[in-house]
Amino acid sequence: MDNRDEVREFLTSRRAKITPEQAGLPSGSRRRVPGLRRSEVAALADMSVEYYAKLERGSLAGVSPPVLEAVARALQLDDAERAHLLHLAQAADGSDVLTRARRRTARQWTPHRSLQWTLDAITAGPAFVRNGRMDLLATNHLARAFYSDVYATPHNQANLARFNFLDPASHRFYPDWDQAADIAVAILRTEAGRNPHDKDLHDLVGELSTRSTEFRSRWGAHNVRHHGTGTKRFHHQAVGELTLAYEGLDMAAEPGLTLTIYSAEPGSPSEEALRLLASWTATQEAEPTTRQAAG
Repeated sequence: MDNRDEVREFLTSRRAKITPEQAGLPSGSRRRVPGLRRSEVAALADMSVEYYAKLERGSLAGVSPPVLEAVARALQLDDAERAHLLHLAQAADGSDVLTRARRRTARQWTPHRSLQWTLDAITAGPAFVRNGRMDLLATNHLARAFYSDVYATPHNQANLARFNFLDPASHRFYPDWDQAADIAVAILRTEAGRNPHDKDLHDLVGELSTRSTEFRSRWGAHNVRHHGTGTKRFHHQAVGELTLAYEGLDMAAEPGLTLTIYSAEPGSPSEEALRLLASWTATQEAEPTTRQAAG
């Protein structure tokens, strides 16, 4: 795959983030570029300037793992960035060809009954399965209620990134909207490196880039991340403020999919808000049955 532009922009952006001081080099007084020079990265990676310049121009096809590790070390890449570099190299030399067909079938994926049973058995917090495009693929009852704003607008297509950037309701739902936006773009950028043949992902990125300047500026930053654990703040239209911890678990049986579970600190107002949301959900679900019985 010809992904030289992606490689070039990623390596250039990482080089611009490392200061000479961070790399243990003298800063000098006549620097014309942000971050490190190519020659400095080459020296840190123990390779010629010409060879590193070739890599930064996008030529990763056939590059050995030790060379990639040397570049990652010189650029002080974190775990997510190292994995992204490896995925870019795999795409460049075609070594991901055996996984393309499986990845392309992700949008037709439906949960096994046992997985839905498992989700429904989680009653204390929202639990859901998403793919790397941030499509909500399966939820428990509480997650469906938690993301009621996402499902309320058909144009969101049950996609968290589309909701984040194209639905005004996201600014209320995410009190820390900029943080949520950064995370969403980093997840999509990570997926683009891991799964460069996903047409649906390309279409989503094209749509968001065209319709959202906030997305477009973040996409150009080439930031990636492993979204495994942390804490987020939300404001739900029915129960108000919540501060929830989350755990994201990669699904071994379905590569590329993630099971995420939100939970509240025991005894906290957020735990009480989740209980209230569960009660509100049960009431909403019972109303149609009550009306039918009355009719």
